Amino acid sequence: MSIRSIFSLFSNDLAIDLGTANTCVFARGKGIVLSEPSIVAFNKSTGSIEAVGRDAKEMVGRTPGDIVAIKPMRDGVIADFEATEKMLTYFIRKAHERAVWVRPRIVIGVPSQITQVERRAVKDSAYRAKASEVHLVEEAMAAAIGAGMPITEPFGNMVVDIGGGTTDVAVISLAGIVYSRAVRVAGNEMDEAIIQYIKKKYSLLIGERTSEQIKMQLGSACALDEPLTMEIKGRHLVEGIPRAITISDDEVREALAETVKAIVDAVRVALEQMPPELSADVVDRGITITGGGALLKNIDKRLREETGLPLEMAEDPLSCVVKGAGKMLSDFGLLRRIAKD
Repeated sequence: MSIRSIFSLFSNDLAIDLGTANTCVFARGKGIVLSEPSIVAFNKSTGSIEAVGRDAKEMVGRTPGDIVAIKPMRDGVIADFEATEKMLTYFIRKAHERAVWVRPRIVIGVPSQITQVERRAVKDSAYRAKASEVHLVEEAMAAAIGAGMPITEPFGNMVVDIGGGTTDVAVISLAGIVYSRAVRVAGNEMDEAIIQYIKKKYSLLIGERTSEQIKMQLGSACALDEPLTMEIKGRHLVEGIPRAITISDDEVREALAETVKAIVDAVRVALEQMPPELSADVVDRGITITGGGALLKNIDKRLREETGLPLEMAEDPLSCVVKGAGKMLSDFGLLRRIAKD
């Protein structure tokens, strides 16, 4: 066996962005090997797992009585310990092509303001999923590295990471977080707002998957150049039968107004509270937006209007956190400075 093939056996380190909506896995030397919804489908009568990830998402809202599809992550932290552990085990094995004996070193991105108990829960889940070492890094820091920001320089770099469960706003300088603020308002909150709006206005009940499609197709933070419409189907609450209606981007924008305002306010509060030297840097360098929520149409335009600062969208906002955590796998010096262990 050559030196290289022996080395390839041991270079099984992984970086994981354990998100509320999606989990991404980055394998050292391979790049992103997996990106699937953070959902687990359980069989209640046998206690076994029916499906994880994409297959489980197909089942949401369509399961028979003994099967339940759950999202083990809520607001960026673990809500169901056992399900998270099973989900992690499945993703780690899938990333390693089902190799059972592999015990990887793992870097996991977590929201910046999670408690010590929540931090412990993430580590324990990873160790139970057969990790040999676990390092936690703050998502905002990982996102900034993944977006290619010069975080080790003595300048303030501001990053806004809009995920599924949390929005992280952070200012980073000299490889450390100088200011951070996390609000538990993000993509999932938008889905819920759309469900409630349609229920109230049209007495129509729609599912999570439908509301997510509406958000992706029609959702926007400020007026679009061309109006959009979409036909949606659900159950009419008064008549009790399935109905189809057409909604416009104006209505969806109205439904999302409060959530978008909460995200904008978090950015404004951060700008008000940061030290003046860093404020000067942010005026020069602007703000970088990352995370799946950054894909909401015109969110950059809205933030630019509200703050008057230059804004830049990260190249691949969805995978910034996992790419940043992945870069740390090959730079353990940086990881030691950044990891919150």
